[in-house]
Amino acid sequence: MRRGTFRDDTVDYAAVGATHAPDLMQYPPERSIPAEESWRIGSGLERFQTAGEALLSWTAQRAAGLSVEDVRPAPGPAYAGVSFDAEGNPIAPSKRDVEPRYDAEGMPFVGAGMTLHLRGRVAGMRADSELRVISVTEETRRVGFVLGTVGGSVVSGEESFDVDWREDNDEVWFTVRAFDAPNGLLYRTIPALVKRRRRELFARYLRAISPLYATPL
Repeated sequence: MRRGTFRDDTVDYAAVGATHAPDLMQYPPERSIPAEESWRIGSGLERFQTAGEALLSWTAQRAAGLSVEDVRPAPGPAYAGVSFDAEGNPIAPSKRDVEPRYDAEGMPFVGAGMTLHLRGRVAGMRADSELRVISVTEETRRVGFVLGTVGGSVVSGEESFDVDWREDNDEVWFTVRAFDAPNGLLYRTIPALVKRRRRELFARYLRAISPLYATPL
């Protein structure tokens, strides 16, 4: 099991980690528009391992048509062992070095504290933002990570990506949660564009991770 969390003041929003709050959809951070989708993407250990590996190697972003650039590791050791109680309160973080991993093209796997640039087009508009990996989870039945905006994006906020292998029925589920606060003038003027952008991103992520939806965009 590995968990890593990185918290510092460089993100451009206050509610760090709020995508894992149980009541996100009812009580999103101020000025933010929440979103959540969950899809069954198969069943069994092999499906879970394949989806988890794809998730941590940036497949959701890259296969969704976004370019992952300028990936830089955390400036110091990652925090590991973070867990949460029933009320969502953090329990006893500890710090240790985590061995970096790379895919066949030399791209580093997701790691807590990394910064990166995402570039592309979403909903017909340019996407260009700097992001930080807030946390990474690798457990026996859950793999995931959280991305937070550092600056330069038309929205500020957070995305969480989780692949869960459910013990009760052997099903594998892919869940994405997010909250977006409009920054760009057009998005502040027409909030519906934020929801449209988010719907398109969710559809792309699903196609990237799930073999059941491997159809062209």
